[in-house]
Amino acid sequence: MTTPTPADFARTVQGKGPGLLLAHGAGGGIEANYGPIMEGLAARHTVVGIDYPGSGSTPVAQGRIELDALVDQLIAAADDEGLGTFAVSGYSLGGPVAIRLAARYPERVSALVLSATFAHADTRTELAASIWQQLYEAGRHTVLAAFLNLMALGEPALNALTPAQVHTAVEQLAASLPAGTPGQVDLVRRIDVRDDLARITAPTLAIVTTADPLISPALQRELAAAVPTAEIAEIPTGHLPFAEQPEQWLKLISDFIDRTAKG
Repeated sequence: MTTPTPADFARTVQGKGPGLLLAHGAGGGIEANYGPIMEGLAARHTVVGIDYPGSGSTPVAQGRIELDALVDQLIAAADDEGLGTFAVSGYSLGGPVAIRLAARYPERVSALVLSATFAHADTRTELAASIWQQLYEAGRHTVLAAFLNLMALGEPALNALTPAQVHTAVEQLAASLPAGTPGQVDLVRRIDVRDDLARITAPTLAIVTTADPLISPALQRELAAAVPTAEIAEIPTGHLPFAEQPEQWLKLISDFIDRTAKG
């Protein structure tokens, strides 16, 4: 088995209303990345998400994780929950997942929201992901957690913490790193959906995290410029809008989906 079967993928389903699919980031999960805004999203939508191999209770993949396999699992989850059409929100690695899904199923995607994301890893992102993967595989999880705090938090948010608070945050993160981290970060390093961008027909919002040390704002804007239907919104945060600016992030996602639904 190279990828868990559909029945093995942990699924989150909350709320009522028009469909909204969620695609999470590498080394994260639906709860980790969308939990802080889930109540707000579920107040307006039937929210459906899956945890990638090795996140949540989804088994670790034996072999490489493939982009199209993740798209297939999201579509299967939507089908199982009776969602014919839906908006899609992709965060970080979830962005390329959402892009590929929108390119493959244009008739089903009513709106696309891409946050803190990329169409391919540039040299800086590849270097960061390489260090991320190597530290995890070497078992240096505390050092990795410190590195991730450095690379994920915006400078103002990081500098607002005392050394003691950083130490506590590092220890907590080190203990919670998902087992699927290496495979998910490996996909970050391989992924390239640039050829899909011109095929997107759904109204698209690219939420640029302007203080992001991991995925540069320039790389995020490069993606948006290649999507014919895209508009850009900015949020003054590092790579973790759900931690630094959850209310603003929720408002940008919800308002855009509502506006596009009304035509």
